[in-house]
Amino acid sequence: MTTRPVAVGSITIGGGAPLVLIGGPCAIESERHALMTAERVASIAADCRVPFIYKSSYDKANRSSVNGYRGPGLIEGLRILRKVRETLRIPVLSDVHQVSEVDPAAEVLDVIQIPAFLCRQTDLVLAAAATGKPVNVKKGQFVAPRDMKNVVDKVLSKGNESILLTERGTSFGYNNLVVDMRGLAIMRALGYPIVFDATHSVQLPGGAGDRSGGEREYVPALARAAVAFGVDALFMEMHEDPDRALPDGRPLSDGPNMLRIDDLPRLLGQLGAIGAAVQP
Repeated sequence: MTTRPVAVGSITIGGGAPLVLIGGPCAIESERHALMTAERVASIAADCRVPFIYKSSYDKANRSSVNGYRGPGLIEGLRILRKVRETLRIPVLSDVHQVSEVDPAAEVLDVIQIPAFLCRQTDLVLAAAATGKPVNVKKGQFVAPRDMKNVVDKVLSKGNESILLTERGTSFGYNNLVVDMRGLAIMRALGYPIVFDATHSVQLPGGAGDRSGGEREYVPALARAAVAFGVDALFMEMHEDPDRALPDGRPLSDGPNMLRIDDLPRLLGQLGAIGAAVQP
């Protein structure tokens, strides 16, 4: 089934368009780091002829611990994302957590993302939809794929048809997630582009006590499976050294499940071959 195409700047997601990569570090660390990682990933994606949207969060408001690193905050984070967008001329995506963030974020972001934990927050979804910007809604770990129709209807109620739906794993007991590939087909039947989040799908929520663990080694296999299924975009958080600590000693947000940027070229090559093989 071909999904309705969604335009993100000059990039088209869905509607039979080539696979799009959405990615970057989980949380913004600094302007310098954001520009460095965005330029590096954009270069790799260009070499592999994969359209690229940069993702990084200005505020990770759902960290396990009050001591977890959250990012630079709304004002500074949006300034950095604007710098990335204007300097490298690539679209940018970040997530919003409160209605009050939506309008300032819409002035900078090409795609507004609704986090999985907040996918049923009606006021937040409606506010994002009302901007007219493409809205990427991550399916909650606790939400059945069919129930995403209710989220779609909320976005459509504001006249916004630029909808992306992201699979990022389903709760499987405590501190674990599992991916049910049937969910990709179920959500695709709603008619909108499907994104697969290969890195959060291997997260172990709260698995390290005061932070989440992860199983990075399974990211490539899940990404290959999703592309074989025929997703429209692949979401992966990436970092040059995901196991390092920040200068203040705190671990990176989602470090254990982020992909090493050095591993991206080989993976994109594999995904390109798979995509070509399964293309109708």
